Amino acid sequence: MVKRGRIVAFFLIVLLIGSLMGTTTNNILKDIKLGLDLQGGFEVLYEVSPIDKNQKIDNTVLASTAKALNKRVNVLGVSEPNIQIEGENRVRVQLAGVTDQKQAREILSTEANLTFRDVNDEPLMDGSDLAEGGAKQTFDENGKPSVSIKLKSASKFKEVTERIVSMGVPNNLLIIWLDFEEGTTFREEAMKAEPGYISAPAVSQVFNQDTVSIVGSFTVEEAKTLADLLNAGSLPVKLTEVYSTSVGAQFGEQALNKTVLGGIIGIALIYLFMILYYRFPGFIATVALSIYIYLILLIFDWMNAVLTLPGIAALILGVGMAVDANIITYERIKEEIRVGRTVKSAFQAGGKNSLATIFDANITTILVSGVLFVYGTSSIKGFATMLIISILVSFLTAVYGSRILLGLWVNSNLFNKKPSWFGVKKSDIKDIAENYDTVDLPTRFDRFDFVKHRKKYFAFSGAILGIGLICVVVFGLNLGIDFTQGTRVELLSNKPITKIEVKEQLADLNIETDDIVISGANQEIGVARFKEVLSKDEIAELKTHFHEKLGAEPNVSTVSPTVGKELAKNGFISLLIASIGIVIYVTIRFEMYMAVAAILGLLYDAFFIIIFFSITRLEVDLTFIAAVLTVIGYSLHDSIVTFDRMRENMQKKKRIKTFEELADVVNSSLRQVMGRSINTVVTLLIAVLGILIFGSESIRNFSYALLIGLVAGAYSSIFLCAQLWLVWKGKELKKKGVIKTVKEKRKISDEPQV
Repeated sequence: MVKRGRIVAFFLIVLLIGSLMGTTTNNILKDIKLGLDLQGGFEVLYEVSPIDKNQKIDNTVLASTAKALNKRVNVLGVSEPNIQIEGENRVRVQLAGVTDQKQAREILSTEANLTFRDVNDEPLMDGSDLAEGGAKQTFDENGKPSVSIKLKSASKFKEVTERIVSMGVPNNLLIIWLDFEEGTTFREEAMKAEPGYISAPAVSQVFNQDTVSIVGSFTVEEAKTLADLLNAGSLPVKLTEVYSTSVGAQFGEQALNKTVLGGIIGIALIYLFMILYYRFPGFIATVALSIYIYLILLIFDWMNAVLTLPGIAALILGVGMAVDANIITYERIKEEIRVGRTVKSAFQAGGKNSLATIFDANITTILVSGVLFVYGTSSIKGFATMLIISILVSFLTAVYGSRILLGLWVNSNLFNKKPSWFGVKKSDIKDIAENYDTVDLPTRFDRFDFVKHRKKYFAFSGAILGIGLICVVVFGLNLGIDFTQGTRVELLSNKPITKIEVKEQLADLNIETDDIVISGANQEIGVARFKEVLSKDEIAELKTHFHEKLGAEPNVSTVSPTVGKELAKNGFISLLIASIGIVIYVTIRFEMYMAVAAILGLLYDAFFIIIFFSITRLEVDLTFIAAVLTVIGYSLHDSIVTFDRMRENMQKKKRIKTFEELADVVNSSLRQVMGRSINTVVTLLIAVLGILIFGSESIRNFSYALLIGLVAGAYSSIFLCAQLWLVWKGKELKKKGVIKTVKEKRKISDEPQV
């Protein structure tokens, strides 16, 4: 009998959640903070050094520096700036949406140290005597721009003027000094009249007042900037810019629109694939995935996290990985139906058997994402954060949410005699009286003997590694400035551009380089790299020049040699720590042989990506590390699913005495997971291809790395990791004569000891 109440409950739940999503999604999207690469702005990493020999850079000094920088940012009116202390002597400042990046740089790092002195150069007052926010741009009696400052104490200024008057003519001069950082454009402009000081009025009477007017050869804009600098106060340390990147607003808008479009297309194709292949459960998966995307955006908004371009890629990739949890469950349900179980009992057994597999596979991916978060830079942290959230939320939706929704239909008894709704033909269902187990089920891959050709796989893989190693040695990698040093300029034109045109424009700025790449559908994007690290003024000049010539402000990134080496080192450390963590976890949950095989497999996948980038000469930048670690996470994810099935099939045997039995376990396991592996790769590739074809040029290389890595990961888990385990386990069998399964070991250990 069909229980219609459960079906009604399903529609009420979907209607309620759908209404909530429909009424709140727009507000959530508006509230999410966008990173620099999506709305424009700039990021700068400062190295903090002492202003004198007696100063020591510690946490207190760094905190004071961050506070001073935040005060200066407030002058710019930038909403929600991100200022972070990094390591022992660095401060990172991110200003998304800032329009005048030149002004922002000046305000952040320019020192405006104000002092009032006598003719003997003795300081009488300084910037600490200014009232907070007391400087403002005004006009003098002749209508010229000036700066009016309000002092904390009128009586102190009275004492100063008394002292100046007492010195007598011609020494009754109050000299107003304003020292700027050497090399800044403002110093040159503001101090045209008198080098060293900006004003030296004669004081003929005592002034008992708290306001002073500073006059000089100022423009209105210069006077306003000076007032802002004085209000911002002095910096407690010396700042040296070691890394910076700036993104034009048009670049950010284009990147956002294109990547979102690519994501929508990729996700829509995944939905279509799931419905066509898994029928009704596939439809339930699309409902759960829609809730999943909504929850991720909601949590991201609650966390006040910053959404970056790689973050959107992680969201789309997370959809593909969340689908995998559904695929594992649905494949298990189909197997249980095929051995003769009812739809209801198959649903329960399939859900139970798949839970451990999904848990192990996702925990290892979280481990890799955590390492990426700790050692990654700002945009990579956004990618890692989004990936971690995606995995955790998938447990709520793909594991529990979709099961609850599907369970309402299954427990309504509507599908009791309709296995076709689950993608299972009646002709494929065995008689339950035959005592078929899922391990005995025939698969469409039964004609393949995966074990028989293991030596060929090893030879082929070895040949690829050998050829790849030669290519890497001969060609090397096309390292971006992130791992070396220099400046990277990304140009956006309103018409097609050529290498020659870009080279000529750079020559006008006294910049020479042959490292220029033109891309884009209409050849409207140009990327130029050179080893010189441009200064703030040179960057400002370059931006202005290309904005006038091409119609859009370019993106400019600079990296010092120190930071480049650190990024390369952190990438290696990330890989090492992730590998150690994986070995420990997989050894505890499975066994050492599987852990080592998994590590070798993921290292193979990582090196395969390196080979591809070496041959194609694609640029290796920061997102390359994120792509490699993501592929490592997926490769491990795939290997864990395979190992889990091998472990399960091993446990169904009391003990294994021959190599043939061991090989049969591996062959059976690979045949059973092959369908799931193919479907998972297909859905992930759909997601990545959506980003690659329709997404932003800025993450094009990132998408290529994911694409190649996913294919390599599927290959290594089936044709390398499982085969390596078989070889090592075979040697153990030969040495011991028998392999006791986990089930057998437990049975022996449970026997009473005499």
